[in-house]
Amino acid sequence: MEFKQLIQQKLQSNFPDASLEFSEYKDEFCVKLDKKFIVPVCKFLKEDTDLQFHLCEDITAVDWATRKNRFTVVYHIFSLKNKFRLKLKADVDEKDCNIDSVSSVWRAANWQERECYDMYGIVFNNHPDLRRMYMPEDFEYHPLRKDFPLLGIPGSLPLPKK
Repeated sequence: MEFKQLIQQKLQSNFPDASLEFSEYKDEFCVKLDKKFIVPVCKFLKEDTDLQFHLCEDITAVDWATRKNRFTVVYHIFSLKNKFRLKLKADVDEKDCNIDSVSSVWRAANWQERECYDMYGIVFNNHPDLRRMYMPEDFEYHPLRKDFPLLGIPGSLPLPKK
């Protein structure tokens, strides 16, 4: 059995209610799932003895601006045992702009989730230290959102004095 089929079969049998969608584009295998299943699915992918996705390489987001679910949180995970990279996607609506943190599964997710929070404003529930990384804590905007002006917002940040 091909490894992609193994992933698909195991996820479908263990998470029948997760509305899983499987796709492949340019040799990247992707699983799209409902955001409420993100922690149990990630935990399963890490702990399953055949799969062993022990490395969370990156967490980022896509701002679709005009879609119903404005954001998609994207997780890039890797199985060292199987030398296989998997992409997970979960949609997040702007009105309920949060998703559960996977930092309990992979400690490396901590800073990656903080960066997503800082740049997109996506709140990661149960994160151990959710605060801004680049922007000041009292900065009210999120610079990677599509509605953020390209040249910034005049006067929103005090500039250093010469």
